[in-house]
Amino acid sequence: MKIHIKNMVCDRCRFVVQNILDSLNLAAVSVQLGEVDFGAAEIDTQQLEQFRNKIESVGFELINDKKSRLIAKLRQHVIEFVRKDSLEKVKLSEFLASRLHHDYSYLSKLFSSVEGVTIEHFYISQKIEKTKELLVYDELTLTEISYRLGYSSVAHLSRQFKKITGLTPSHFKQLRDSGRRNSIDKV
Repeated sequence: MKIHIKNMVCDRCRFVVQNILDSLNLAAVSVQLGEVDFGAAEIDTQQLEQFRNKIESVGFELINDKKSRLIAKLRQHVIEFVRKDSLEKVKLSEFLASRLHHDYSYLSKLFSSVEGVTIEHFYISQKIEKTKELLVYDELTLTEISYRLGYSSVAHLSRQFKKITGLTPSHFKQLRDSGRRNSIDKV
């Protein structure tokens, strides 16, 4: 039995869900981003309801329908695409189509209709959050950040950054201790 969970976007999320499972004495075969696999074991409705209540109290949701699961996986793959440090130049559309085994135009229409924003806008928002993270760490120059995130130039990154945040990257860097970052599941 597999249970799909919305808003699991990082290793810390997996840790939290695993702790909830442990507290309820539920043994999962695996806990992955967006999914808990119980193997052949079945969970009774009372246990499932307890699990639902506990995960909802920390910001997760159970996903029941196929489209919602596909949207959750799409979001996870966009985040993965932004987070990977590969120098391999693959288009986001090709990456998503190959990972999700659906035509990109279908994924795009579905995502836009459910989320109210395009995949591209979500992708840009994730890239800006990654830029904020890298600026806060202060280990890379803006040129290195723009190259790592696949921007054609520093100016392009700066324009998008200002459009999304209202600040230039250098101004953001000055304000970095003011808590301007959003968690990636809130973007």
